[in-house]
Amino acid sequence: MEIKVVTADYTNRRHGEDIGFLIDSYARDPMGGATPLADSVRNNLSLALAKLPHAFSILCYVDNKPAGLINCFDAFSTFKCKPLVNIHDIIVLGDFRGLGLSQLMLQKVEGIAKDKGCCKLTLEVLEGNKVAQGSYRKYGFSGYELDPNVGRALFWEKHIGPSN
Repeated sequence: MEIKVVTADYTNRRHGEDIGFLIDSYARDPMGGATPLADSVRNNLSLALAKLPHAFSILCYVDNKPAGLINCFDAFSTFKCKPLVNIHDIIVLGDFRGLGLSQLMLQKVEGIAKDKGCCKLTLEVLEGNKVAQGSYRKYGFSGYELDPNVGRALFWEKHIGPSN
């Protein structure tokens, strides 16, 4: 079995198709909302990401088949006055789970973050996604809190504009 982890080239047609396929697969999964993406999103995501200088993605292939994806965005820690990388999506297709692909992709993300002088990686995870939580803990992630007396950070959202 050949495992290959690469930084995506958003202008590469195959990478673009694989990003669309993988993010759509994630969206169809119960942990991604169980709703397929609109064709316009799936087909244009890579080109839209290419317009964002603060975005990068990691693709993982197993025997030349798309198996995993991490989408990241550069951000900034005001408390450290240093850049950080926010991991927005982590996807490993069901057929490829248990092979350690998320760990390999996270290593690639961390290497890029170190090269950028980042102080940390951040991500969000659903409370019920115990498998993902285990993978993230294994890699060294933990819940975020400044003071145990005020509790852990919560990730909230507010939709604005059209829903798509």
